[in-house]
Amino acid sequence: MELKESDNLAVSPDSFFNCIWRVVPRFRGFQQQDAHEFMRYLLDRLHSELLELAAVENAKRTKQTIVTKMFGGMLQSVVHCLVCGGKSVKFDPILDLSIDIPDRFVSRNCKKDGPACNLNDCLKSFTETEELEETELYFCNHCKERKKSTKKFSIRRLPRVLCLHLKRFRWNLHCRTKLDTWVQFPLQGLCMNEYLVASEQNRQQDFIYDLAALIVHHGSGSGCGHYTAYGRHDGDWFHFNDSSVTLCSEQIVAKSRAYILVYVRSNH
Repeated sequence: MELKESDNLAVSPDSFFNCIWRVVPRFRGFQQQDAHEFMRYLLDRLHSELLELAAVENAKRTKQTIVTKMFGGMLQSVVHCLVCGGKSVKFDPILDLSIDIPDRFVSRNCKKDGPACNLNDCLKSFTETEELEETELYFCNHCKERKKSTKKFSIRRLPRVLCLHLKRFRWNLHCRTKLDTWVQFPLQGLCMNEYLVASEQNRQQDFIYDLAALIVHHGSGSGCGHYTAYGRHDGDWFHFNDSSVTLCSEQIVAKSRAYILVYVRSNH
């Protein structure tokens, strides 16, 4: 069914929804669930089942599926000991990036007419070098004990489809609260080069992404509210709200308080 001819109706995902209920008991019922947790479980489960299917159909063992080919990237973390200068480098596969909204944009003392937060502020904060807290001290193999150290994340390999999760929910002393800070994000031309590990391969190309979809959480807390989504189809943007699908403008999309952003590489 073509979206433009749907007359505000959506294709029902009932069969998909019922399948999730059968295999994942925690998502049964109609209580509030976290969209990011659901997305991660869905991708992880799909990846693992495709691996099992591939093992049955082929004698060869494989670690790649359509999930990792489209969403899979690689994160690099470097920990430096501030005493001896030694370092530890680790690599972790990723299917998405969870990034914080910098504190300077969510402080109660921040002026309302101050600078707006944008997506690059969040990405720069994620990749900045930070000194680890006393409770997170790195065990230095050279010093043979836990020492003060710094840690830095970089992206070693970017995926074809880049999912960015803005961490809008935080725990305080008593409960989990929501950050309603508006984060500016580009609809087109997101350049990720400065967040990549400086390698010869990465320097030979640009990594440019265009927004394909986003998820918005409406409500004041993590245990209540409602999720809607925006998606781009044939150059037009549509708002998905339960069974209703409506055409909307780029301006409306750009003003939304995104929770999850889905970018697709445009120059691959």
